[in-house]
Amino acid sequence: MNIETNGTILNYEDDGPASARAVLLWNGAQCTVRMWDHVIEQLQHEYRFIRFDIRGTGASICKVGEDRFFSLDQYCDDANLILDHLNIDKVIVWSMAWGSRAAIAYCSQNVNRVTNAVLNDASIARADPDAQRKRAKAALDKQIASGIPKFEKPAGYNTNPDPDLVVQALGAAARFDLKSAINNLSMPLLLVTGDHDPNLVSSREISDTLASASLKILKNVGHGSVLQRPDLCIDQFRNFQDHQ
Repeated sequence: MNIETNGTILNYEDDGPASARAVLLWNGAQCTVRMWDHVIEQLQHEYRFIRFDIRGTGASICKVGEDRFFSLDQYCDDANLILDHLNIDKVIVWSMAWGSRAAIAYCSQNVNRVTNAVLNDASIARADPDAQRKRAKAALDKQIASGIPKFEKPAGYNTNPDPDLVVQALGAAARFDLKSAINNLSMPLLLVTGDHDPNLVSSREISDTLASASLKILKNVGHGSVLQRPDLCIDQFRNFQDHQ
């Protein structure tokens, strides 16, 4: 489904019962709404999932290229536009990696709208893509060695028609004060990060900073946890929600 705003046609999807608790999903870097396909396949009868491609990524068509249209503030406004259009007042937030940066911004600006949040692979520090890739491969090798088959990523999970716009879109996180935003997160918060993910250092720091936060560490899991081990991530999400 599409909704037009501010020079952009936003692509979004709405899955699950209208009466179920709504979950707003935030995609990882280079990822599209398709990254959540395995998760939604398992949970769509329990929750209502709202997912969208931020402007400049996936199937969201951006007609303008100025930096002012690429900011976490704008993405938060885009998310609320979709939620308002769907008459959804309260949401659970679930995110992965770069999407957890956007989710932190969203939660900090919408404290009264977010009932709780699950942030996978969260970090507010500078990213180290090379370390993320190397350690994700090491984690995958350990999984395979222990007899766990590789989970195939959903088709189209990183299909982006305009790579230049993707770079511009993702650059928005560097222009947002995430360290200050963290202090506004008063809702129940679960951080889920793999033991092979370099982001674990920052996830621990966030957990130690916030009284409302807890941290779950996934064994032999690297960066991109929802894609690498959707089964474990689904279990953590479901267990956390069962206690809210």
